Amino acid sequence: MDVSQYLEIFIDETNGHLQNLSDCIMTLEKEPENMDTINEIFRAAHSLKGMAGTMGFKRMQRLTHDMENVFQEVRSGNMSVTSGLVDVLFQCLDAIEAYLDNVKESSDEGTDDNEAIIQELNEILAAGTGNTLPEKTEKVPVKQPGDEKHPKKYLDIEFSEKEKEELREAESKGMNIYGITVFIQEECLLKAARAFLVFKAVEDYGNIIAYNPSSQDIEDEKFGIDFSFYLVSEEGLEKILEVSRAVSEIEEVVGEKLKYSELTAAAEKKEAAQAAEQEAKAAEAKTEEKAVPAAPAQTKQAPAAAKKTNGGKPVTNRTVRVDIEKLDALMNQVSELIIAKNSLVSIGSSSDGGTGGASSQAFHEQIEYLERITTGLHESVMKVRMVPIESVVQKFPRMIRDLSKKLDKKMELFMTGEDTELDRTVVDQIGDPLQHLLRNSADHGLESTEVRRKRGKPEVGSIHLNAFQEGNNVIIEVSDDGNGIDTETVKEKAIERGLITPEQGETMTQKEIIDFLFMPSFSMAKKISDISGRGVGLDVVKSNIEALGGDVEVKSVLGEGSKFIVRLPLTLAIIQALMVEVRGEKYAISLGSIETIEEISPDEIKFVQAKEVIHIRGIVIPLIRLDQLLDCEPEDKERESLTVIIVRKGDKVAGLIVDELNGQQEIVIKSLGKYINNSSKIISGATVLGDGEVALILDVNTLF
Repeated sequence: MDVSQYLEIFIDETNGHLQNLSDCIMTLEKEPENMDTINEIFRAAHSLKGMAGTMGFKRMQRLTHDMENVFQEVRSGNMSVTSGLVDVLFQCLDAIEAYLDNVKESSDEGTDDNEAIIQELNEILAAGTGNTLPEKTEKVPVKQPGDEKHPKKYLDIEFSEKEKEELREAESKGMNIYGITVFIQEECLLKAARAFLVFKAVEDYGNIIAYNPSSQDIEDEKFGIDFSFYLVSEEGLEKILEVSRAVSEIEEVVGEKLKYSELTAAAEKKEAAQAAEQEAKAAEAKTEEKAVPAAPAQTKQAPAAAKKTNGGKPVTNRTVRVDIEKLDALMNQVSELIIAKNSLVSIGSSSDGGTGGASSQAFHEQIEYLERITTGLHESVMKVRMVPIESVVQKFPRMIRDLSKKLDKKMELFMTGEDTELDRTVVDQIGDPLQHLLRNSADHGLESTEVRRKRGKPEVGSIHLNAFQEGNNVIIEVSDDGNGIDTETVKEKAIERGLITPEQGETMTQKEIIDFLFMPSFSMAKKISDISGRGVGLDVVKSNIEALGGDVEVKSVLGEGSKFIVRLPLTLAIIQALMVEVRGEKYAISLGSIETIEEISPDEIKFVQAKEVIHIRGIVIPLIRLDQLLDCEPEDKERESLTVIIVRKGDKVAGLIVDELNGQQEIVIKSLGKYINNSSKIISGATVLGDGEVALILDVNTLF
């Protein structure tokens, strides 16, 4: 049997247990006497040990077994939780995670035994309990085969002529013939996996000739708690029994060395006994031919009656793991359905739909019905794709705890909005950028304890991660109450590197200076460490977030702290958009970015610092002419009325001047790939309209 079919389940389950252990150990550090947490850590370590043993990952199994031993003593009250134990436990988690990374890459745990960590665990165990740690051995005392509880069931195996010949030839070559029966623990869940691991272990020392039950029945788990086999090997019996017993959840292994002549004699006796038994049964059946077998019928009904005693509905798991590729395929089908719906709408509006006939009304009713179906289907699929960002951010408290010790700074992470949902594709890729921002706050943002004390700040620095939904976007804010960004120092660094002249620096805004921090290889760290200083960080953050269709903004007050605002699209597939025209070309703008639509006259346009603005309801709004931005031909004369779309990004607004509005439409985003060189980034994709035309999608976030 191949356990690789369980590999994905093992990886998912191990990830879950690792995160659970990390959270529990973080809690344990603050509440060393919390028995609920101690019990949960013990259960998680026990589960990990069993899973690793099932998959044959002996090193991971050994490490988790030692963790389980420690917490068994803690549960029993024989030792207490110390800061040293917590540090070693986190090292254990890192080691298990390294094993898991190897499993993901090569389906094997690797060769690192982590002896140093295991030694530390055992020393803590010995010191905590006050006992001298006995020399560890996993060898089980050899028992005589065939006691009452563990009979020699290998003697029941019947050989085919081919198997007899193989046994005879092996013996003639001087090899040993061993009969083996393996008994699995009754509570074992994956019996077939255990059997496979036993086979894998013994086949390193010989060849298996016969099975009982058959190898197929073992693979399908069509057997009880024991199985038997015959092995031919040059190795001694003790070694074969030892490696078989070393497999987790094996209760006992019995076996003995046999001669080929003994096997054939035993087989002949068994055949004779079976023949006699069959004759006795046939005679008994003749005497009972006239009897009515009422009892068996009642016996068959008993299990059904037993099922009814449950009295309730069966408990089933209400979640299911779905491959993201299958969801993408489903989303593509929804996309095609929406395009088909848009085509019908286009046909309906271009035909003589104004005649008002019954057929026209029926046509429009069907269009509306199709629109409701596609919208509902789209929402359902999107809900399936949406996952909470909790799966990404839950690893950050542990990271901040480690940074606090490494940087020798007191700090605490506060998180809100972990249940905010994002498209799975976005969630999978947002982890690294957020990690960079948090490390940046811990290293560059927060001051040392002495500096904070002198400034009258709390000794423990605060880092906040806040997520919330805003229209069609999700906002993730990473802020700290540290020093803030010293723009003068950043400006001096930029001048030193020759990026700007001192004269240019005098006229630059705070935002323009802060933008230098997002340039590749630009670092403010005074020395290189494993945390920062190599100029790799904020440039990666910006490029990764922009690749997801989002953007990052920075607000900072010197001496008070900084805030990084990451804005991400809810979904990367289908959006509600406003269709506009500029010089006869159609464009789409996401409704989530649009505030209002205004009609103005050219006389209302004013100039501030040589830039066009309008004044609406007490707000000065800069104007952007899309025809100029998109390099369109200018119109011969100014229009009497201008259509302005007011768009917003955070607390910033702008007005886009367009030629015409074509209404709201649900559009499918298609990537342009490398077909267009879009240096301004304003064109984020394209969509296919109902009439077959292609419209470009404008990302107004890039205008700010």
